[in-house]
Amino acid sequence: MLKTFYQKDLIEAGCDEAGRGCLAGPVFAAAVILPVNFNHPLLNDSKKVSEKNRNELRLIIEKSALAFAVASIDNDEIDKINILKASFKAMHLALDKLKKKPQLLLIDGNRFYNYKKIPHRCIIKGDSIYTSIAAASILAKTYRDGFMLKLHKKFPQYSWDNNKGYGTVLHRNAIEEFGQCKYHRKSFKLKSIQADLF
Repeated sequence: MLKTFYQKDLIEAGCDEAGRGCLAGPVFAAAVILPVNFNHPLLNDSKKVSEKNRNELRLIIEKSALAFAVASIDNDEIDKINILKASFKAMHLALDKLKKKPQLLLIDGNRFYNYKKIPHRCIIKGDSIYTSIAAASILAKTYRDGFMLKLHKKFPQYSWDNNKGYGTVLHRNAIEEFGQCKYHRKSFKLKSIQADLF
């Protein structure tokens, strides 16, 4: 059972990203402010939720949230500033778009760049602990998946409808055969990525 809040006194926004480890496409991030008592039996870390349930949860989260926002950083900027900085920048952009100002940020992971003067807490595996982070993980994942499905129509040879840009065997083999396209992250070295996967 996910915890509905970290503390009771401040307005919390959960933040998470999707697509950090991909070979292609943007990194997406979401920020979500939920009602203190919000929970849902299907809600969890997006990686532990089926695609069907993620899409259902997205609608529920967007309807129930006090505020939510999604932002992305494209592959060209990822290559310029590196994926870690791009992930943080995407989170900052999502926070910029929130219609309600949070007083505490709950960040999935162990690092973050300060956002304005709002305090934050980095929580390892936070998307499987707190509802707001889990909700952010669902939004980031579903928005990114939708984006990659659109790109798949232009570049079907990479099977992005299935792998969403991650370094699957099929995707890596397609890169070997067809080379990289304009949406691939050129700073991600294919051989080193392959070594990480085995």
